[in-house]
Amino acid sequence: MTAKKDRVLIVGAGPVGLVSACCLSQAGIPVTIVETSRELPSDLRASTFHPPTLDMLDRFDVSKKLVERGLVCPQWQFRDRTEGVIATFDLGLLAGETNHPYRLQCEQWKLSEELRSVIEADSQIDLIYGARATDVRQDEAGVTLTVEHTDGTSEDLSGSYLIACDGAHSVVRKTLGISFDGLTIPEIFLSMSTTFDFVEAIPDLAPIAYLTDPSEWAVLLRTPSLWRVLLPTDPNQTEEQIKDPETMERRLQALCPKSGPYELVHSTAYRVHQRVAAAYVAGRVFLAGDSAHLNNPLGGMGMNGGIHDAVNLCDKLVDVWNGKAPLDVTERYNRQRRKVAIETVQEQSLRNRKMMAENDPAARAAYHDELRRIADDPAAHKDYLMRSSMIQSLRDLENVA
Repeated sequence: MTAKKDRVLIVGAGPVGLVSACCLSQAGIPVTIVETSRELPSDLRASTFHPPTLDMLDRFDVSKKLVERGLVCPQWQFRDRTEGVIATFDLGLLAGETNHPYRLQCEQWKLSEELRSVIEADSQIDLIYGARATDVRQDEAGVTLTVEHTDGTSEDLSGSYLIACDGAHSVVRKTLGISFDGLTIPEIFLSMSTTFDFVEAIPDLAPIAYLTDPSEWAVLLRTPSLWRVLLPTDPNQTEEQIKDPETMERRLQALCPKSGPYELVHSTAYRVHQRVAAAYVAGRVFLAGDSAHLNNPLGGMGMNGGIHDAVNLCDKLVDVWNGKAPLDVTERYNRQRRKVAIETVQEQSLRNRKMMAENDPAARAAYHDELRRIADDPAAHKDYLMRSSMIQSLRDLENVA
């Protein structure tokens, strides 16, 4: 392939990379994406789309397609494994603040599939499969990305700028020497997907439910075809022990007893990290999504935050490309999105985990009383939803210089 400097290079064709490509191409900017795998992972990764994310995806006419393929959830709730419903939150209160006053449960791979369809019909976007980033260099004129193809050959690709959307183990971030400080949450998260409909057994269950408990919290998430159960797990156990069929069955029966065994379609056990890159911007190279930040999944902010990164960055990059702003305007992207990652996403996801696992009776009671008070007060209820749905954090960014 001929080296091209009149374009933006993107490493990684997950949701964040694909959204970035679509944003840039829509503004008339040529893009080359490099991706290791042609196959879309069909496992159940992120599945929650928050209202402002759907608003952003409207620009590509993708949201309506996701709604058709997903599950609209106007309500979600906090529950206690013993007491039942603590508080139910109604996203309908956000009508007028967003075009999508609900959470959408839709598997991440469906977004990637829809965006790839958009990209395949777009002559301004080249998508190179089977290419692994190995090195990145830059100077005042542009960026050079070295990739290794599946046949072992290497190639240098040139562009004006590069966006690294290559995930938690980002080669680009490591090559640039950007630190990725944070912590690893002690427990392992076990996610199990089952055909059993929990609504049949649990009264007044919302499609998204966070269950507090002093010994074992849980999350129940409904997707269009399955229910997903998330449980914390002893990190001293091996993956074989964690995913032992009898052990998983016993844990599911303890959560919701039923006649006959659970039918499990998928299960995965994974470690959870809370990390933020020291910088999202290094000259002409930018980090977005998991290459820039990681957080626990409680609250569904990981993929959503990555898409928000992409739109924020690309809107600024379009101005730079068109000569309407200097390159250093991207430092505002760094300030804005790192602020959200640290002060909103990290804090809220850690707070959610602490609340769900709280084992002090007085503290648990206080948490529950506070949630009930918020749910019963229309103004507090809406304010809580503005923050938990990520709308408020986006608006607050306008005040970040």
